[in-house]
Amino acid sequence: MAFQCQRDCYMQEFDTCVVSCVPAELTLENNGKKDKLKGFNLKLKDTILFPEGGGQPDDHGTVGGVPVLRVLRQGPEAVHFISSALEEGQDVHIKLDWERRFDHMQQHSGQHLITALADTMFGYKTTSWDLGRQRSSIELDTAAVKPGEMEALEVAVNEKIRAHIPVTVNLLSIDDPAVEKVRSRGLPDDHAGPIRIIDIEGVDANMCCGTHVSNLSHLQVIKILGTEKGKKNKTNLIFIAGSRVLKYAEKSYSIEKSLTGLLKTGADEHVDAVDKLQKTVKRLQKSNLIILREMAVLIAQNFKNKADRGNFFSLHKCVIDFACMSALNQQERLKDGDNEFMNIIANEIGFLDTVIFLTVGEEKGAGLFLLAGPEDIVTEVGPRVSELLQGKGAGKAGRYQGKANSLVKRAEAEALLKEHSCKLTAGEE
Repeated sequence: MAFQCQRDCYMQEFDTCVVSCVPAELTLENNGKKDKLKGFNLKLKDTILFPEGGGQPDDHGTVGGVPVLRVLRQGPEAVHFISSALEEGQDVHIKLDWERRFDHMQQHSGQHLITALADTMFGYKTTSWDLGRQRSSIELDTAAVKPGEMEALEVAVNEKIRAHIPVTVNLLSIDDPAVEKVRSRGLPDDHAGPIRIIDIEGVDANMCCGTHVSNLSHLQVIKILGTEKGKKNKTNLIFIAGSRVLKYAEKSYSIEKSLTGLLKTGADEHVDAVDKLQKTVKRLQKSNLIILREMAVLIAQNFKNKADRGNFFSLHKCVIDFACMSALNQQERLKDGDNEFMNIIANEIGFLDTVIFLTVGEEKGAGLFLLAGPEDIVTEVGPRVSELLQGKGAGKAGRYQGKANSLVKRAEAEALLKEHSCKLTAGEE
């Protein structure tokens, strides 16, 4: 069965009637979390809302004013998930989210065109593809492409677009000999009805259930952004088509304009300017690490030289948020430089008869911690300190260190350690 969305991909509104509407649940992924929604599975006499399939996401829209959250194909039928019920036999009006649909049409037809010419020009077969939210990818059956091939391919696909080549839909019976001549990656197990062929005149004939433009000129333009290494000796070709190219150009210009203002250089000099900044930051980080090491030794010596130093040492070093450092560089500094800073202090002081508690990070935010001292005390108190700092830690041989997610209760951890350090003083007496 072909749906109305497949017979007329440009239809944006449609009247039909409800065949059935039964209670159901839908699992939606939101920021990595899966949420279950209660609603209804709706079947219609016909639909202009495309059900997910052929690598193309489903359409959005409304049925009888009720938003459709998902459309899936079950055999010859489309199942629409809605949040509120509609009555069986009820006449309903469907409105399509046209901007989303036309974007999918441009990307899908663009994929067919790229796939056909990549095969014709270089013998690269398409093994799969993905229509992403911002860009799409085509998996080519080759470990690598040769220099200049993607540039030539981009020129060729855009020449076809400018040639205004028609795109038509043909329906064939499954036993029609013509089926053997079309490109295909196979039919779904639950396929029913005639086979749908998307024919780009003189370029390609491909078995497909998706929605497509009626003329290559409707693609406007295709930009091949590049290639990436794929899995199992495959190459992923990354592309955008139609309106996405215009949005990409607008966004790229906006970023270029912002960088020009920040770097005080022309667009052609942005890369060199950032490279110089990165080298400067690395030099500063190296100098900062040397200073940290020297400071750690001085702090330890200062404590050791005190006549009344006692058996407990505690220090918190605040993180300095250098504006020129990226978040990644700051994380690397925390991991490397600050860990070294704490360990130098612990080693210089010595912890056989002293309990040492060191933290680095934001005053009441995340950071790093190190606990050092007699092994029995550290083994006993280490996990409790880690718990107070909402962190994770591990240790051996008189050391326990890790990452703190919150330093809000640092004072409580310090008090706990002071209490245990008093046992050392009592033992000495």
